Amino acid sequence: METDIHIKDIMTRGVLTVPVESTADYIAAVMADHEVSAVAVVEKSGEAIGIISDMDILRKISNIDWENTLADDLMAPSIESISPTSTIKEAARLMSKKHIHRLMVMSEKNVGASNRPVGIVSASDVVKKMLQERNRVNTR
Repeated sequence: METDIHIKDIMTRGVLTVPVESTADYIAAVMADHEVSAVAVVEKSGEAIGIISDMDILRKISNIDWENTLADDLMAPSIESISPTSTIKEAARLMSKKHIHRLMVMSEKNVGASNRPVGIVSASDVVKKMLQERNRVNTR
C-alpha cells in the first residue's frame, strides 16, 4: 500500500548545494549545468538554511543584479523538509497544505550530522510512485 512507502525509497539522493554567499549568476549557472530546478543553500558548516528554485529566480528576474544578488536574497524564507522515514502520504499532505512542489529530505536527528540535506523529493516523484502502486495493486 502506498502509505507504507518511505521517502528514502523515492527521493533523489545527493542534493546539489550552493554556499550562502553565492551570487545569482553562480546559482543560475549551477542549476543550468546540472539541469536541476532547485538547489539547497548551505552555511559553511554544511547546514541547510534555504532552498532556491528556478521559480524563485524567475519571480525576481527583473530586479536581479546577477553579480551582486546573493543566495539569501533569492531563497525561500524557510525550508520545508521531511524525514527519510516519513511516508509518501505524509509528503503529499505537506506539499498540498503548503502549496509547494518539493521537499528537502533532511538527515534525522542522532543519525550522523543532523539538519543536512540528504535528498529531495518532488511532487511528481510522489504522484508517480502512488500511481505505480495503484496500478500494481489493481493488476493483482
